[in-house]
Amino acid sequence: MSRREELAERLAVVEERIDAACAAAGRPREDVTLVVVTKTYPASDVELLAGLGVSDVGENRHPEAGDKAEEVRADLRWHFVGGLQTNKAGAVSRYADVVQSLDRVKLARSLSRGAQAAGREVGVMIQVDFDGTDPGRAGTAPDDVSALADVAAELPGLRLDGLMTVAPLGVDPRPVFDRLAGLAERVRADHPGARALSAGMSEDFEDAVAAGATHLRIGRAVLGERPVLG
Repeated sequence: MSRREELAERLAVVEERIDAACAAAGRPREDVTLVVVTKTYPASDVELLAGLGVSDVGENRHPEAGDKAEEVRADLRWHFVGGLQTNKAGAVSRYADVVQSLDRVKLARSLSRGAQAAGREVGVMIQVDFDGTDPGRAGTAPDDVSALADVAAELPGLRLDGLMTVAPLGVDPRPVFDRLAGLAERVRADHPGARALSAGMSEDFEDAVAAGATHLRIGRAVLGERPVLG
């Protein structure tokens, strides 16, 4: 089986699962965007996915993400989905269409400066950390989301798209996704355009769809086991 055939087969299975989850939740399939997370996979895989109809891809490390975005010729929306250092924000603003991991004001200001310098508008989602026990984990506390949303919405070059979360390991993800949806409703009261809800990965995206997710970040289920890095 060629790599294209393998990806097509895996993608079809994931699409069937998304269709079924949307049907079970009574939601239109077009309300949910599949973001295929291509971190550690080669640019050739991204090109193949684009040929199979994928429109959104996710990366989580700079400069790997930037190098890949420059190499791939297909017209795609690039989502940066990993924790981001402030000193790399300007470079990421030059190629990312959406940064899903905004979690502090300093980062928002750096992304804004980078977007302005590049003459671009960059969508941002606020990453929410519902765990709070790991100081190294990306994400802002739920109580701080509204204030950060207010700042991001006012900064030039940025577009506040919504919220994102990663369910903590070892817990039932559905209550986490429900909490994110409730928090998003409160944010939309002040920022009606912030309608995106990014939640769910290969193992739990059906729960995310049931909770109202608009964006699913799926890597392994489409691309297979990640390459072992030396």
